[in-house]
Amino acid sequence: MTETRPRSIRIATRSSRLALWQAEHVSALLKVAAPEVPVEIIHVSTLGDRDLTEPLRTLGTFGVFTREVQKVVLDGRADLAVHSLKDLPTDYVEGLCLAAVPQRGPVSDTLVMPASAAPGTGWDSIPQGAKIGTGSPRRQAQVRHARPDAELLEIRGNVETRLKKLDAGEYDAIILAVAGLERLGLEGRITQPLMPPIMFPAVGQGALGLECRTDDAWLREILLRISHPETLASVMAERSLMATLRAGCHAPLGVSTIVAGVELQLTAVVLSPDGRSRVMAQSVAPITDAVELGKTVAELLRDQGADALITAAKAG
Repeated sequence: MTETRPRSIRIATRSSRLALWQAEHVSALLKVAAPEVPVEIIHVSTLGDRDLTEPLRTLGTFGVFTREVQKVVLDGRADLAVHSLKDLPTDYVEGLCLAAVPQRGPVSDTLVMPASAAPGTGWDSIPQGAKIGTGSPRRQAQVRHARPDAELLEIRGNVETRLKKLDAGEYDAIILAVAGLERLGLEGRITQPLMPPIMFPAVGQGALGLECRTDDAWLREILLRISHPETLASVMAERSLMATLRAGCHAPLGVSTIVAGVELQLTAVVLSPDGRSRVMAQSVAPITDAVELGKTVAELLRDQGADALITAAKAG
């Protein structure tokens, strides 16, 4: 009698060390949720990985790190795409669905000082005119708002490459995501987490988005087992906000979402690219109304002129 091999789950992911950590993390969750199902990892190269010199916003507004990974799932070479949710555009691709969001990691950004910096050096001790490295328009605008004296410089490459550039003296400080440093075992490089109101995180920061084909009912049922309801509600509110504003992944938009029992509190800021103008809005809703909460906060921001700020950012 011929033994039938169970269907496997093929995970498509970028090949960076951080992306592979994320794929392995999801693989481990799946092996607990469905231990009888084999899991494979498929490596995919993306435009954002291949071009490490141009600022991300010049490579296109949408999908710099996601398009090729999604294509591999759509054409059947893989079954599941694992994304950093902050990189995933809110315009869903036909034939794919966001099937699960596992429990979120740390959401904040952190200031990172050179390895040679004196102990205790941090945000308040950065000298006037300091060279701060970040390629994110969201981070750049918020630093300019809080520290208009700082010189903002672009920085590209994986986390390890950015740290080498920092330690080599190209920057006085850089800004990275806490989650990325922790996932790479680099917690020791976290100098000072930057919290609101100085720095609001990106939409979806610290969370992973798991996409599969819409018609793959078998896999969608398995993925539900590893989705985290509170995280899913939080990111749905944030993504609804971004979609309503038509902001895009590179807009100077920051968010903070707090889960309090059965309620969500969503706070958001939109800034001009130079950081001089900044609008903020906040609202609370039942966790079951996450999408509507995002729309509500978006309209509150629009009432204060957020559309003009986002248009200015898209114009460069």
